[in-house]
Amino acid sequence: MKIMMAQVAPRVGDIKFNTRLVLGAMQRAEDAHCDMLVLPELVLTGYPPEDLLLRHAFMREVDEAVAQIVANARQAVVVFGHPRLVDGDLFNSATLAANGKLVGVYDKRALPNYGVFDELRYFTAGSGADVFEVHGWRIGVGICEDLWDDELAESVASRPRDVLLNLNASPFHLDKQLEREALMQRRAVRFGVPAVYVNPVGGQDEIVFDGGSHAMDASGVLLARAPMFECADVLVDVAASCGEVTPMPDTMSQIHCALVLGVRDYVRRNGCSQVLIGLSGGIDSALVAALAVEALGAEQVLGVLMPSRYSSDHSISDAEALVANLGIESIMLPIESPVAAVDALLAESFAMWGLSAADVTEENVQARIRGLLLMAVSNKTGRMLLTTGNKSEMAVGYATLYGDMAGGFAPLKDVYKTQAFALARHINRHAVLIPESTISKPPSAELRPDQMDSDSLPDYAVLDEILQSYIELGQDMAHIAARGFESGLVERVIRMLYIAEYKRRQAPPGVKITQKAFGRDRRYPITHGFREHLA
Repeated sequence: MKIMMAQVAPRVGDIKFNTRLVLGAMQRAEDAHCDMLVLPELVLTGYPPEDLLLRHAFMREVDEAVAQIVANARQAVVVFGHPRLVDGDLFNSATLAANGKLVGVYDKRALPNYGVFDELRYFTAGSGADVFEVHGWRIGVGICEDLWDDELAESVASRPRDVLLNLNASPFHLDKQLEREALMQRRAVRFGVPAVYVNPVGGQDEIVFDGGSHAMDASGVLLARAPMFECADVLVDVAASCGEVTPMPDTMSQIHCALVLGVRDYVRRNGCSQVLIGLSGGIDSALVAALAVEALGAEQVLGVLMPSRYSSDHSISDAEALVANLGIESIMLPIESPVAAVDALLAESFAMWGLSAADVTEENVQARIRGLLLMAVSNKTGRMLLTTGNKSEMAVGYATLYGDMAGGFAPLKDVYKTQAFALARHINRHAVLIPESTISKPPSAELRPDQMDSDSLPDYAVLDEILQSYIELGQDMAHIAARGFESGLVERVIRMLYIAEYKRRQAPPGVKITQKAFGRDRRYPITHGFREHLA
């Protein structure tokens, strides 16, 4: 049984484009003399379609596309995902077709409702057949979460089948591919048949789909793996236990690829081709610029330098060196004059209230003038502004609303500061793109004389470990403190995490790379009275 796993990149809502993807894969499967073609979950709509599913016009177009694909099916059995409305109930379905006829329809049974998944809002759980006979084969079908539900898997394991297909829209997070393959191995062994897992690629708002489609034989041996983060047709002969296994990238390479793909697809799929980035000479803006160049091309990236009286000479020279290394266009917009004008405008009112002493207000004025200038350039040129804040800063609110948080997309939103340093080293592994001094110097916002991030925050290695323990691992404060962290520091960090929620709600979307990204994965109220304390 020769199967093509079509690892394609559907676009949410673009049903005509997605239909062409499916029809093109069908032709390639016929040309390769395949017995079967398997495509991802909801390939006709892209994932997640969200409330588009509630629009009647949207569902009519889906139905027309399904009919077109079935009519065009030939010898190779095509298995593809789409939503299906039946008597008022909406199902997440997989249709099987061959020789211009419908073979069968499977409706997803296990509907995930956690993290980025919200399927109970839309879909009804299926209860019909999950094994279909065609061309003398018994084809078992499941969709994504069906594979992860142990109780469901056990309830259907004894049914005779010749192959198990699982159609997916499984988003990337660190180590996710290892989890998928370990699970598929268990299912193949338990079901006693070859198992095929098909996943899409591409960025969709915060989510990145990383592909990694693969197949196991009945004993759980990996037969084939598609490349991660790129479209591919992968052929596997499950009867002959024959296929090609593409090596899995290391962890840092996966983060790198996810960020590049997320930036590329968010920018391009929202009708933009060019971006701009405020370049401070620091690690975060340098990293975002390098990622943008890889995603879009150097000719599409504009760097904007906005020095102030507090900008060090090395920050300006580091930003200029980055511009040269990346080969991007740049402009310089010094902010001293507009900052002075705003300070003068506010001085009389502040003095009247007895508030003339400089504080964080004056620091934020600088950040907001930079945000204003960047957005003005964005408006005038049509470039999307990429913000440069990282997860460590967003967690504790070390960012300025309507200042450095202004923009359309935040590539590093789910990347901790310590990961940003490691990623910069990774990007420089073949050639120095990010200046060494940018990586090695102490981080600073440079909004007051001799300012360092360490004036306001603990060392990033300490901060990130506390945050990861609390956010990703779900550990309580007592558990974190018991590992040797000073109790007052733990309480302070977690307090900052909670009170910064209002800022995060107003932040642009960014690429998800962890299991607990701010936004879809981690949902806390802005206004609430709970505070966790150490005894």
